[in-house]
Amino acid sequence: MLDLTASSADITRAICDIPSESGDEKALADAVVAALRPCDHLEIVRDGDAIVARTQLGRDKRVVIAGHLDTVPINDNLPTRDIVEGGEDVIWGRGSVDMKAGVAVQLKLAAELVDPVVDITWVWYDHEEVEATKNGLGRIARHHPELLEADFAILGEPSNGAVEGGCNGTMRAVIRTEGIRAHSARWWMGENAIHHAASLLQRLAEYQARTVEVEGLAYREGLNAVRIGGGVAGNVIPDACEIEVNYRFAPNLSGDEAVAYVRRVFDGFDVEVTDLSPGARPGLDAPLAQAFVAAVGGVAKPKYGWTDVARFSELGIPAVNYGPGDAQLAHHDQERVPVSQIVAVERGLRAWLTSA
Repeated sequence: MLDLTASSADITRAICDIPSESGDEKALADAVVAALRPCDHLEIVRDGDAIVARTQLGRDKRVVIAGHLDTVPINDNLPTRDIVEGGEDVIWGRGSVDMKAGVAVQLKLAAELVDPVVDITWVWYDHEEVEATKNGLGRIARHHPELLEADFAILGEPSNGAVEGGCNGTMRAVIRTEGIRAHSARWWMGENAIHHAASLLQRLAEYQARTVEVEGLAYREGLNAVRIGGGVAGNVIPDACEIEVNYRFAPNLSGDEAVAYVRRVFDGFDVEVTDLSPGARPGLDAPLAQAFVAAVGGVAKPKYGWTDVARFSELGIPAVNYGPGDAQLAHHDQERVPVSQIVAVERGLRAWLTSA
């Protein structure tokens, strides 16, 4: 049984020590539901291993605050342990950064805030760390879109306790070159598809990544080869070569515009788009967003990676990332989060939700 009267740091340790690799979130989801069930101020709905808990206070504004329950695979980094780093108390272990510290803050506030100034929809969902088709937040959006209706959304992804607006989009494409097979002893009888890829790789090597300002935030783009394959045998000239590229694009572009851009960069080559997730504009011009940034302090930054704020953006809901932990340690075997960041994020959210 989770004790939601404990500190956010202690709740972080408790939920990290309930393993919840993607596809195995049931035990943690069960524990979350059991801990929230005594909270009479919350209406609880469960969809698989995703939980939605809502206040129904009749406020004129509603906010969604969400976090995912799953982690990437454990690699000798559970149970959690306490360490001291740079004179600071730190919680070490799988999920501490991505993103159970954020979930712990949300659970504590969900239980304690019986009279917030806005209505709140708390969402904890499954399958974030795997393919998008399994994503629990996406499943709720498809099956129960009414549960996500809101004026503003906050995703507890690690952001070092700062507000990160929107997110970059991401797409992957496979670019192919063709040739003619021949015996390598008589290479002149064929055409080498791997050699044909040289000009494609040269375009990537010379590519100048853009920095694009969107609503006052500077998003860094990137276009990189992430995989290459080709060849038949050690004595055969290859007739095919594939290079997979990943384009991280600023949220001023739609998915279609990003695809068109990549096709222009690789004009003359066969380009097959294999994955596409548009980004999310910051939405920091929304009054609720401005009040939120003012309440938690600091200056909003851009989110370079893709996160589920993009799902809220697709629903027309301005959304930001705000959670404890350094995103550079997400999925790292030395994943760890300073207790001070957990405390600060709880303080910031509590202040905004009780006085916004």
